[in-house]
Amino acid sequence: MEKSLLKWELIGIAFIILAGGALHFVFEMSGEWHPLAVIAAVNESVWEHLKLGFWPALIYFIVECFYIRKSSNNFFFAKAIGILMIPVSITVLFYVYTAFMEDMLAIDLIIFVVAVVIGQLTSYKLLKIRPLPAWANGLGITILILMTAAFSTLTYHAPEFPAFENPAGGGYGIP
Repeated sequence: MEKSLLKWELIGIAFIILAGGALHFVFEMSGEWHPLAVIAAVNESVWEHLKLGFWPALIYFIVECFYIRKSSNNFFFAKAIGILMIPVSITVLFYVYTAFMEDMLAIDLIIFVVAVVIGQLTSYKLLKIRPLPAWANGLGITILILMTAAFSTLTYHAPEFPAFENPAGGGYGIP
């Protein structure tokens, strides 16, 4: 079963990276159709780039619900923590490196890939440990709900914090 779980999480890495890359361009290609702003990047802010990892990971989580949930341990907790690790890793790595040097696209892309790998491997590790108490899966569901709510609303109602500011022309949220 461990090999099967690892296979699922590795396929997830490829899916999240490819889908996240596509979501970077969907809003602009749609003629800035506002309903797409929920899942697609609407500007170059850090926040908008976090969505590129979150939504594909959430979609992949839903697929995995049907195939590995019953054959793994701590499914909702493991997937929630794994998904949470993607935006946390992107944020930490981005702000650490830009504290020392200029923002560079190549490094941003590497950070995205590294963050997705961290998230999926974290999930894998938690899926194969001994079962946690029932509250852990409840906590996982709560984390997923809170993240979904945040990623669904904060593009439309972006606070004036640095992570939400568009470095390409200023402004917050949908241009």
